[in-house]
Amino acid sequence: MKCIYGLFAAAALINLSSCSIFKKTPKDDFTDGFYNLRNQQYRQKVYVCTNEDSILVYTIQKKEKQLTLNPADYIAYPKKNAHHIIPDLIFSKNTFDIDFLTMPLKLRPSLQQVPPQLNTNLNGAVYFGFRKDAYHLNSKITPLQQRQQQLNHFGFSVGGFTGIGNTFISPTTTNLQLQQEYDGVVWSKGFAAIIAINNFTVGIACGADHLLDKNRQVWIYQSKPWFGLAFGLNLN
Repeated sequence: MKCIYGLFAAAALINLSSCSIFKKTPKDDFTDGFYNLRNQQYRQKVYVCTNEDSILVYTIQKKEKQLTLNPADYIAYPKKNAHHIIPDLIFSKNTFDIDFLTMPLKLRPSLQQVPPQLNTNLNGAVYFGFRKDAYHLNSKITPLQQRQQQLNHFGFSVGGFTGIGNTFISPTTTNLQLQQEYDGVVWSKGFAAIIAINNFTVGIACGADHLLDKNRQVWIYQSKPWFGLAFGLNLN
């Protein structure tokens, strides 16, 4: 059981001909759109176009409460160039996140002389939250002594979830007030935090289950908190 505790403790607005606009990509991909650009000297709003061989960064200007740009005013960062030095740039954006979450592992703390339980029941929930993504762009030297772009992605999202699942009901989990055993349907709700580093994504959830049948009054875990691992599928 100590190893279990250790596991959880560790745990289209603008149309430009050169841009690939109509592409569906995962959240960790650096796609066309508006970003907040930051480096060691300044911060500014920019529009980014991604091509196979370069990244185009357009400066945004605000006129009469509207964002405008000049299609001819941009900086191109080639993805492979022996003479082009790419400074450290961080492109970030904030979005509203809608995901489908599942919690494959739920840790229920010890309760009424029942030891801690690690449940692996089937469940699914809809997650709503706020997400921040940051893309760190710089250059590295290849074995052929060429400068090549290096792009790393970091993401963080926090929000709430609600959904349906099942749980094992037995005499042990009803304080011996029920003699039969069955899989009960529960309504789950709670909060989750999701961290993404490049292709690695993991989340930590804290929630509570509510048994939906008549035995909810004797189920010892009714409305009691649990902690779990969360994995998501992007819906937006």
